[in-house]
Amino acid sequence: MSASKSRATNLQQSEKKTLRSFLFLYSFMALLILFFSAVIYYNLQKEVMLGQQNSKLKEYSDSLISNLIYIHENFYDGILYPRSKEYRSAIYDGSQKEIFSTLKEKKVDLNKNIYVIGDKIHYVRLLDRYYLGAMYLVIEIDDNSGWLNFVRKKVLLYGAMLFIFLVFVGYFLLKILLRPMRESIYLLDRFIKDTTHELNTPVNAIMINIETISKDKLDEKNLKKLNRIDIAARTIANIYNDLTYITLKNRLISKNEKINLSELIKERVEFFKIILSQKRLSCKLDLKEDIFLEIDKNKITRVIDNLLSNAIKYNKKGGTIYIRLEDNYFEIEDSGIGMNSDEVKNIFKRYSRFNDSVGGFGIGLNIVWEIAQEYDLKIDVQSKPDIGTIVRIYFR
Repeated sequence: MSASKSRATNLQQSEKKTLRSFLFLYSFMALLILFFSAVIYYNLQKEVMLGQQNSKLKEYSDSLISNLIYIHENFYDGILYPRSKEYRSAIYDGSQKEIFSTLKEKKVDLNKNIYVIGDKIHYVRLLDRYYLGAMYLVIEIDDNSGWLNFVRKKVLLYGAMLFIFLVFVGYFLLKILLRPMRESIYLLDRFIKDTTHELNTPVNAIMINIETISKDKLDEKNLKKLNRIDIAARTIANIYNDLTYITLKNRLISKNEKINLSELIKERVEFFKIILSQKRLSCKLDLKEDIFLEIDKNKITRVIDNLLSNAIKYNKKGGTIYIRLEDNYFEIEDSGIGMNSDEVKNIFKRYSRFNDSVGGFGIGLNIVWEIAQEYDLKIDVQSKPDIGTIVRIYFR
């Protein structure tokens, strides 16, 4: 895979997370706006429909009132209350008590002029005179819902089109806003890659030359100086290995082999021995012998080195590091500053750091997490402030 493709992959991963979060919030807000717009449009269309029905119902009420006047003035046994196939009506007295009704919907609001209730429309008219003792006249017709179906279709059609349009606008807007961040990440990635490349030769030269120096021939003062150089070189070497993994991971082909974990852990502890000594830390091993794991040696080395480096970095002077290896897991425990539960949740995020007084880039545990994901290793972290941290890696 080319370097440009590698950078593109890294950018896509960070952008996808940002895009998902932004589009979720943006879509929710867009739906909220569309919902309130639909409610306003529905109410407007409802008012238009009721306005059209109002004229029609007022005309019928005039005719019905004329009939009521006739009945009132010419009342005799056998005379019937006016009826219609299309219209139903009711009359109520001054205390809003029903006198007579042919309404299907008995729930009536006499304080409104015209309104929709269920699938019915009620028109209420206040009478000038108490014909037949009535003060209110209510006329009812069926609401055929044609206007409502029309509104629903328009709202769903135009709402869906507008929502899709808004999502596309939001997507491209965010792409434009992310462009400066994308360029910055590209420059940072290029800087790390170039810096890592330049570090390779001097780091290797320092490590090789330190190993060739005979420490037996040095006096105590020069030996201390050499040890400091050795510690610095090993620290740089560990950082170099992490940066190399980050910049080249998409081009690295895993070369899995049968690794003796107990031997590898001893080897890595020996590598950090001088750093442990400088911080006056003791390292206690409880390793079950001949535990093998099929894995890329460089990658499992990165896991062990980063966990051990963190246990040293965040430990207290004079503290202890315990390393245990069993049939299905190994763990590294320190007696350091520890973390609270919120910090534990975020320790595997890249560039996460919770103590500015301790150096580092915040990439080591992210590398551990990525390698664990690749090999389906389970990570369990237990930590308490001022007590210490235990990181356990299950491999079976």
